[in-house]
Amino acid sequence: MEGDEIYEAQPEVELLARMSSTQRPFSSGNDAFTSTHQPHTEAGRSTENEPLLGRKNSAPQDAAEATQEPDNHGDDAPEWPGQGEFDGLPWWKTPSIWWLLPAFAIFAMAFGGTIVFKINLILSLICREYFCERSINDPTFHMMPVIEGDDNPQCRIPEVQAAVSKFTLYGSLISGILAAIISPKLGALSDRHGRTVMMCYSSVGLLINEAIFITVAKNPEMFSVHWLLVGYTFDGLGGSFIAAMALSYAYASDCTPPHNRNVVFGWYSGCLFGGIALGPLFGAYVVKATGSMLSIFYVALGAHFTFLLFLLLIVPESLSKKRQLAAREKKEAQSQLESIAEFITPPDSLGLKFLFQRLLKKSNLVAPLDILWPTGPGTNPAVRRNLFFLAAVDTTMFGVAMGSMTIIIIYSEYMFGWGSFETNIFVSVINSCRFVVLLVVLPLITRLVRGKAGQSKKAKGCDQLDLSVIRLAIFFDMLGYIGYTLVRKGELFIACGAVAALGGMGSPTLQSALTKHVPPDRTGQVLGAMGLLHSAARIVAPLIFNIIYAKTVGKFTQLVFVTLTGTFGLAFVFSWCIRPHVYWDEPPAKIDDEDGSTAAGGENDAGNV
Repeated sequence: MEGDEIYEAQPEVELLARMSSTQRPFSSGNDAFTSTHQPHTEAGRSTENEPLLGRKNSAPQDAAEATQEPDNHGDDAPEWPGQGEFDGLPWWKTPSIWWLLPAFAIFAMAFGGTIVFKINLILSLICREYFCERSINDPTFHMMPVIEGDDNPQCRIPEVQAAVSKFTLYGSLISGILAAIISPKLGALSDRHGRTVMMCYSSVGLLINEAIFITVAKNPEMFSVHWLLVGYTFDGLGGSFIAAMALSYAYASDCTPPHNRNVVFGWYSGCLFGGIALGPLFGAYVVKATGSMLSIFYVALGAHFTFLLFLLLIVPESLSKKRQLAAREKKEAQSQLESIAEFITPPDSLGLKFLFQRLLKKSNLVAPLDILWPTGPGTNPAVRRNLFFLAAVDTTMFGVAMGSMTIIIIYSEYMFGWGSFETNIFVSVINSCRFVVLLVVLPLITRLVRGKAGQSKKAKGCDQLDLSVIRLAIFFDMLGYIGYTLVRKGELFIACGAVAALGGMGSPTLQSALTKHVPPDRTGQVLGAMGLLHSAARIVAPLIFNIIYAKTVGKFTQLVFVTLTGTFGLAFVFSWCIRPHVYWDEPPAKIDDEDGSTAAGGENDAGNV
């Protein structure tokens, strides 16, 4: 009977821990952080203009209206948390997007320069093994020599195409599953230990992956193509490029006002697509000049190493020690509450069933997604709805991009007889269009609509411009993939890719909108959660689309593009469920009056839970 009473009390303990973990702990380190949010108050005390009883203790009739209430801070309030924390430091110690942006461009160039060559290397290695097995089974079959990384027209057969599609699927599964586990952890750790340290860790995984590709490409007789799966493993353990992008966005969020984040995120995405656009061209000329495919892999290895050194020695950390300590204290307080909840519920009283539940909770891989469905103070149904649909749209678009990247290259070579040079031109044209859209078109639209000064610096949540850009981006993507389905000429295929490239403005706008929905000290956490979803999409999308392509190639080869177009249509429907000017207004501190109302910031619990 006593064990039953403890078991019934457990939900109340968990609710207490969950509610308390959403509030910042009262500590000296955290006071330094909350002061950036409340320059007009003193240690959480209300000012002369604050009502004695705080906000009315009644739930708002419309959650969306509650989130649109403007802030009452003074004109001298910081535009975003962290602003002014580095004042007085020399310029080489002051964080800025311009420190990381050039280094990220080098990283993107290395990443883009090897995309096509990695696929062609896999294609040639698998083709070699296929013809070797066929010659063993059929002594009358004469095998043509297969040159690693070359065009090898004899490999353009459905059997080899299907095998390549399956192998790239295995690599994506290995890297994606591991990145799904690691990426959200890196995002959360970056909130507590800094952005640059976590980016260095991610870079090491990419560096090892490049080294393994070089080893296999240099010694194909000694190492089987399956050794490349080891490289995918290290890539996933480092969080892959997904974690690198998320951490770069988190760094930019620390240095950028909210109203301009879509433009800055666009610059980072533009560097990525610019690297993917110029990298293949650069790689093609490097390989042509040296006569060896290995040369571009050596260049990529050197670029990744340079990026790592740049992070370690030059790029200043964007998260101040005060904010890092505040985040650590908050995490420690949350852990203490969870420990208390476990202590007052001894496992002996609940048996193996409770032990299994506790183990499942500890190893819960989807726990980082709780940030996308918040229930603490300052939240409301409108916030949860927006975060859910923003995450759904972003994950869907990313999944289509990941699921179609390899298929488009394989399909174009199979359908139009393209070699490495033509494929590199195609990839360069598409990503050049994305580069222009992100670095010219998106900033110009933002400037024309929001003006030189941007939105009011107190505005939060996504606005109508964000929503319009997201919906327009999905429309262009959908239009381009319809073209992929219908055209049968290489020139028109490239034109369809250029149209789809106009949808590149959607991803940075979605990521920017997500950061504007959550409190500043949860930026890394929400971007880490998106890293988890991106990693899951990297697993599921290639699995589905590669299977479709492998089963239909040579029959109805365009069926995969029909499926991709329908997926974009679903994302377009989701985008109309997002509402502007909705945000999570988490209070920096909470002081209860006698009637239970809130005296310092945020909404009353009755209106949020």
